[in-house]
Amino acid sequence: MSTANNTFDYNDFAHGGYVSNVLSAARSLLAALFAVNPRATAADEALVSQSNKDSTCTYLSRMADDYEHIAPNLSAELRFMASRG
Repeated sequence: MSTANNTFDYNDFAHGGYVSNVLSAARSLLAALFAVNPRATAADEALVSQSNKDSTCTYLSRMADDYEHIAPNLSAELRFMASRG
């Protein structure tokens, strides 16, 4: 296990030859390929995005109420953004 980790972390830039650059690129490619996170399912994404939309709309509406007396145009813009969801 430690040998595999050492191959991904080792960079030999001191010698800077063609082979060294190719090996460094191959190590970087392998590290990128094996560092992929699993993708969330569509149901999880829909649930998270809906809850985020609801909380964002609520936050924008409350902020619009706070700025109603100070900046009515800003308040109208915030309400418009909240209505778009």
